[in-house]
Amino acid sequence: MTNIPTEQNIRLIDTTANPAPLGLCAFGITTVLLNLANVGAYPLDAMILGMGVFYGGLAQVMAGMMEWKKNNTFGTTAFTSYGFFWLSLAGIVMLPKAGLGVAPGPEAMAAYLAAWGIFTAVLFIATLKLNQALQAVFLTLTVLFFLLAIGDLTGNVLIKTIAGFEGLLCGALAVYTGLAQVLNEVYGRVVAPLNFKVGK
Repeated sequence: MTNIPTEQNIRLIDTTANPAPLGLCAFGITTVLLNLANVGAYPLDAMILGMGVFYGGLAQVMAGMMEWKKNNTFGTTAFTSYGFFWLSLAGIVMLPKAGLGVAPGPEAMAAYLAAWGIFTAVLFIATLKLNQALQAVFLTLTVLFFLLAIGDLTGNVLIKTIAGFEGLLCGALAVYTGLAQVLNEVYGRVVAPLNFKVGK
């Protein structure tokens, strides 16, 4: 008698690619470019907005949807949320210029950034069960959001500049974490570590 497959004995093998490097690089490169503007390397212009909409925004949302397919709740929540963060940030800049709403004041922007800081702090707690590279990304991102919120609320130029340099670190860590996963997979061994030994 032929065995008929049932839900109990069917095993699905996931052969899809890891979407995390796409999401991390989209977030990281966009963050680096924005914070280069924050430290005064160049003005906030259409290059940043374009990156925010298409790479930081849409590419991360796509990565989040692919993480959903892989049954990764953390990846789905993080990448989709930060993708829409970039889209919302671009909207905050562009909508008032198009006559659609009033540009937010410093208090509103501080609340916006602080809300994202709280959200990121909770995700950082989740990374304590993941690798150390991700922990560094989410820790620096938490600090970045709160520095930006304080900078907007106080108007303190020094705090905003410090936030810019801290953002460069955060973005660089995200790019490292994403590209490390690509290199490690391609070479089939640890080329760029995601966990770092302390001491001997």
